[in-house]
Amino acid sequence: QVQLEESGGGLVQAGGSLRLSCAASRRYLSRYDLGWFRQAPGKERIFVAYISTDGGNRYYGDSVKDRFIIYRDNGKNTMYLQMNDLKPEDTAVYYCAAASEGSTGVVRTTVPQYTTWGQGTQVTVQG
Repeated sequence: QVQLEESGGGLVQAGGSLRLSCAASRRYLSRYDLGWFRQAPGKERIFVAYISTDGGNRYYGDSVKDRFIIYRDNGKNTMYLQMNDLKPEDTAVYYCAAASEGSTGVVRTTVPQYTTWGQGTQVTVQG
């Protein structure tokens, strides 16, 4: 089973940018649909972005659309989340996740659709 590890979180001023990375522990990350979620204190984990196995299909949550970009480099077994124009409400722990092996062509936006999770990385935006 693939293992995931996020990095790139930190403290940033409102309007700033950060890039999160999600590195896989094994080869063939290309076999998995991937996603980013976030969880603020006392709130449920919510969907941020999705990317299909080959990167050809991407989908975003409404609150991050037009500000965040999800992409992947299968050759490096790594996925990324470029976050621009950050707002205080973006403050949360960000998690990357992998679905079960193989792409169904269905955009995956819910927690139960993912089987493997990283440990999370904290993003704090000061307004």
